[in-house]
Parts: sequence; structure tokens; C-alpha cells
Amino acid sequence: MTSSATPLTASSLTQAPPARASGRSRTHVKQDPVTTTILVAVLIVLVMLVLLPLGRVLGEALSADGLAVLSKLASSRTNRSTVLNTLVLGTVVGTIGTLVGFLLAYVQVRVAFRGKRLFHLICLLPVVSPPFAVATASITLFGRNGIISTQLLGQEWNIYGLPGLTLVLSLSFFPVAYMNLVGMLRSLDPAMEEAAASLGASKFTVFRTVTLPMVVPGLGASFLLLFTEAIADLANPLVLGGDYTVLASRAYIAINGEYNIAAGAAYSLVLLVPALLVFLLQRYWSGRSSTVTVTGKPTGSFELLRANVARIPLLAVSVAVLALVVTVYAAVVVGAFVEILGVNNSFTLRHFEYLLSGIGNESMIDTTILALIATPIAGILGMLVAWLVVVRMRRGAAVVDFLGMLGLAVPGTVIGIGYLVTFNRPVALFGVNIIPPLATGSAIAGGAVAIVMVYVARSMPAGQRSGIASLQQIDKAIDEASTSLGASGAQTFRRVTLPLIRPAFLTGLVYAFARSMTTLSPIIFITTPHTKIMTSQILAEVDAGRFGNAFAFCTILILIVMTVIGGLNLLIRGTGAGREPR
Repeated sequence: MTSSATPLTASSLTQAPPARASGRSRTHVKQDPVTTTILVAVLIVLVMLVLLPLGRVLGEALSADGLAVLSKLASSRTNRSTVLNTLVLGTVVGTIGTLVGFLLAYVQVRVAFRGKRLFHLICLLPVVSPPFAVATASITLFGRNGIISTQLLGQEWNIYGLPGLTLVLSLSFFPVAYMNLVGMLRSLDPAMEEAAASLGASKFTVFRTVTLPMVVPGLGASFLLLFTEAIADLANPLVLGGDYTVLASRAYIAINGEYNIAAGAAYSLVLLVPALLVFLLQRYWSGRSSTVTVTGKPTGSFELLRANVARIPLLAVSVAVLALVVTVYAAVVVGAFVEILGVNNSFTLRHFEYLLSGIGNESMIDTTILALIATPIAGILGMLVAWLVVVRMRRGAAVVDFLGMLGLAVPGTVIGIGYLVTFNRPVALFGVNIIPPLATGSAIAGGAVAIVMVYVARSMPAGQRSGIASLQQIDKAIDEASTSLGASGAQTFRRVTLPLIRPAFLTGLVYAFARSMTTLSPIIFITTPHTKIMTSQILAEVDAGRFGNAFAFCTILILIVMTVIGGLNLLIRGTGAGREPR
């Protein structure tokens, strides 16, 4: 989204911590009390944001009621089916989404054609939309009385269940693989391909024997990332799942339908295990791939593919995929301006009038304000963690890095349930209440504090990874020189380090705002009547069958996100942070 700033790719979000050898030139934390204070404060915040809610989920899952649910997982056919459905969905979406992302990334980087900028923007469109905008539009287009399926093709497709979820989740998450693989393809050293071509190998042989093996680690990392996103998604299974139940929706039903928090925590624990295992495997894989396939400094440029025999089929398939994306989002926008899309297509502004005159207006203001509050907090916290991990800490850097990344690794459903069971009553330490209720109806500020905390926990890892990538390119001598001249750790961070990593900081802000505005899975458990969130309201409109209102909500949300991202991009250019070094 911010091409001028430090690249923020999917793989960069889950890379392994920096090598231990670099820590030899770091300043001792113990030598600077200010740095020690910052470290302690950051650790307290991270424990509050992620570790404490996660611990409470584990506690509820291992209680008597939770263990009863867990014991039935193996004996109950329904529960076994739920676990199997989750794994199948993750595998299918991971495979299809990765292949689509690779195809589009390869065409973007290696094929000669006009309109690459527009091609790139369409590929990123799902990133700035709420998670179930695609699901709602797909029901209208491809459902049992869909515009394309029934009215144009005369078919009665059943979009509910695994086929619909596969279509929608693959379209929603393929940009993650696309961003990851575009960065990898651009970073590959062309010397090996040039050597193979000079030995007489054809284009296809070079691709099959040289290019493809070099990007296999990136494909594997993308698959694991999409697998995690797919099994953790809650909104789309609620809208499109039908009889196809997965663990995330089962946990939601246990809490909101059966009012059994222990059961919801038990299902979340089962969901957490594969998500964390895949996250750790992906980190390990990303670390290996960066040393095997990416030099970081390509020694030349690639020769773009211009032969029509290969170019036309690749472009045809890519255009077909992007046409589907454009069709889906066109349905969202058009559906906001007609009575009932596909049934009564007469123009109306009724949906916007409904949203802007009542509950929708409040949710737009609340969501935007809370996201704007969380964005700088997440950005600064991410930079502080990156600075501690790369510059200041010798021991424990990997632990702090992993603790910061937990907000991304833990599925949103688990985070939401964790906040529900942790912050719906005062948090006590040695019998003394140290934190008042932050979530549910009796919470201070109507639950707004808990929602901001969730936004920070979920979006902070992006800034952290971006900051770590930037700090690893900065000579440690600069930090040491500031320290030797008498500056404290805080002064060094504010006056020396932060200006140097400003592009990464602003990139983290963009990602944090977009993710905060579009997140739903953790928020849906802690919203209150006093604080209304747009994604939660959109889901309520979809549940009530008021698709026109939902489309209008999605259109406004996308406009807000793109406006703020555009403003931040202008800020980056205005400060000169994104200019390429000469």
C-alpha cells in the first residue's frame, strides 16, 4: 500500500528474530536505567495485551467444564467433523490462495504488459475491505438466486459450505501470498537464471529448474500463512458456512448461543494449537528462505517475458482472476446504491440515509476514532519492541520478539474470548483490584478501552517487523556514539533511531489503521451497546438480510480506509521519508 516506504510483506511479518551474532555490538540494557524502564514498561504492556488474555483462555479451557468439552473431541463424531472441517478448509484455501498469489506475482514482476500499477492496486483491493464484503457480494452474485449463477447462467449453485468458503477466503487472502511473493521475486538474484539461459536452456526450463526451486520456500511460507488466516477467520464461516462448521464459528456459537464460556475457550484452545505450530514453522521457514534464495542486493535486472505464446495465457488467467475481484467489489458498490441488487435495481440513497442518520453514523464515528487512537500506540509500541530487540537487548531478544508477535499468531477468535473472560471483571493481584472492568456492559468507557487494546495487539506486530527490518540495516555505531556522548536510551531512541526508521514507522501506521478498521473476529466478543463497531454492525445487517445497508457500510468503510492511507502516503512524501536514497 505504501510503495515508497519500507516494504511490508507477508513474510516479513513472521520472520525469525535477528541473528545472535549481531548482539555483540549492542549496548547493555543494565547500563542504562532509562532503557531498563522502557523494557519493563513494554513487557507489562505486552503481558496485558496478549499474554494475560491468552493465559485466561488456557485456564478456562483446562477448567472442569472445559476439560469435559475437550474429552468429547475424540469421542464425538460432530466434534471430530468440526476439527476435520477446519483443517480441510485451511489446506484448500492455503493451496488455492498461494497458487493465485504466485500467478499474479509472477505476472506482475516477470511479464511485460501495460497497466502494472492498476494490476497491483486491484490485487491489493481485498486488503482494505472488511472480511465479509466478498462473502456478502458472492451470495448476491453466485447464490441460489444469484445474478450470475441463476439470472445469467440459469444454474442453482449452492454457495454455502466448503465451496463458497473456499472461493471467498481465497479471494480475501490471496493478496497476502501476492505481497510475499512479489517481494521475493523482485529480490532474487538474476545471475543464476542468466547462467542457465547462456547454457542454452529455454525460458520454460529456466523457470522449472531455476526460478521455481528458488521460490519454493516462499510458496511454503505463504501456504502456512494463508492456512493460519483461513482457520482463524470467523466472519466468513458465520455468513457462508451453512452446515459446514469450523472451530472458530463453533467457539462463537458456544459463547453467544449456548452462553458456555468454558466450551468456547476449549474450542479456542484446539484452534490455537495448529495456529501456533504453523506460525512457528512459518517463522523457521522464512528465516531459512531469506538465506537460501534472497541476496537482498540483486546484481542485475530480469529480462521480462515478451513471447506471446507464454504471455497471453498468463495474462488471460490473471485478468480473469482480477475481473472476478473487480466484479465482486463492483457488486458491493452498486449494491449500496440500488434497492435490492439483482431483484429491484432502481437507484436509491435509502441505505446511506439509514446509516448516516442513526446507528450507522455512531458506529462510523466510534470505529474511526478508536482506530485513530490505536494506530499511533501500535506504531510506537512496535518501534520500541524492534529497537529493544535489535539494538539494546543481548539476552531475551527472541523472547520479547516472539511475545510481540503473539498478537498476530494467536487467532482473533482466541484473542476476543481471552479479553471477554479477562477484562469483564476487575483484574486482581494479591487480592487487590488493580484494573477495573474493561470489556462488556459494565466496562469503563463502554468497552472502548478493551477494543483499543485489541486493535493495538493485532496491528502492532506489523510495525514491529517493519522496524526490525529497518534497524538491521542501520550501523550499531550510530546508537553507540549517541550513548557515548551521554544521551540516555530514551533520548537516543527519540532523536537518533526514530528519525532513521521513520519510513518503517509510517508503514506500520498504515497497516495498523487498515487492520483496525477491518478487524472483526476478536471485536465481536467485546462490543457493547455503548460502543458500536462498523464490522460488527455490518455483520448484524447481513444476518438480518439487509444486504443494501451492509453494502453501503462496506463502501463507506473502504472509502475511510483509503482516504486515511492516502493521507499517510502524502505525509510520507511530504516528510521525504519515502524518497529513495541517492
